[in-house]
Amino acid sequence: MHDRLKKPLAAALLAVMALVPAAHAEDQPDLGQVVATVNGTDITLGHIAVAKSTLPDQYRNLPAEVLFPGILDQLIQQTTLMQSMNGERPARVQLALDNEMRSLMAGEAVENVMANAVTPDLLEEAYEEVYGGDEETKEYNAAHILVETQEEAQAIKAELDDGADFAVLAKEKSTGPSGPRGGDLGWFGKGMMVPAFELAVLEMEEGAVSEPVETRFGWHVILLKEIRTKAAPVMEEVREELEQKIRTDAVTAHIEQLVTDADIDRTVGDEIDPTVLDQIDLTKTE
Repeated sequence: MHDRLKKPLAAALLAVMALVPAAHAEDQPDLGQVVATVNGTDITLGHIAVAKSTLPDQYRNLPAEVLFPGILDQLIQQTTLMQSMNGERPARVQLALDNEMRSLMAGEAVENVMANAVTPDLLEEAYEEVYGGDEETKEYNAAHILVETQEEAQAIKAELDDGADFAVLAKEKSTGPSGPRGGDLGWFGKGMMVPAFELAVLEMEEGAVSEPVETRFGWHVILLKEIRTKAAPVMEEVREELEQKIRTDAVTAHIEQLVTDADIDRTVGDEIDPTVLDQIDLTKTE
């Protein structure tokens, strides 16, 4: 059922959360303990721990007695190289540091919101919203063809009306990740698709092909293959899913509120040509 239509955490939030370290135990070792000094610059246990946390899984899971000296050697080498710059900090390095700090602090803010987002009342509300308290819920088996423009979608709809095979057209023309599967999205329930797509599906009958539907991903032509009823799951079966939804909604609302309240001045307005990015050579900055 994986497709760009499904509602995961925003890509930006996923990128931020990847930088947030896991919660620490109260009795952890002293992160400030100095493990090496290079020309007066301290390297601490915390530096090693953070360096380890950024390693790929296949390296991070190596024995500590292998990782510790390896990471320490790397940090010592990096420190000597940094010192060889004699305090010089190229503009591209400062810009990268600014972005890294911004991303790390944003991650901390997101973590704080998510840590306090779930309450029993909100969990119950989320369950009622998704499953409606009904004994049975409907699930839908659909496929779609995703294109960039309304004109393309209308042309595809016309081909389908003339008898073209949906799966063949999806493989040929869909820009979505489900295209190679003939546009197949598998089974999904209420709340699993973006609103405009879901609304279109809810109004369709089995075997029907929709008129072009616009979402933030582009234009869709949808084939509703089948509808089935499924008993609503008990709370414990969907607790993790609902908790994630609550956290996601809380973070989204928090960010929207912060942006609304912020004093934002986009000083360049429409005066800057976005293609200027293609002209920037960071290797030439000082």
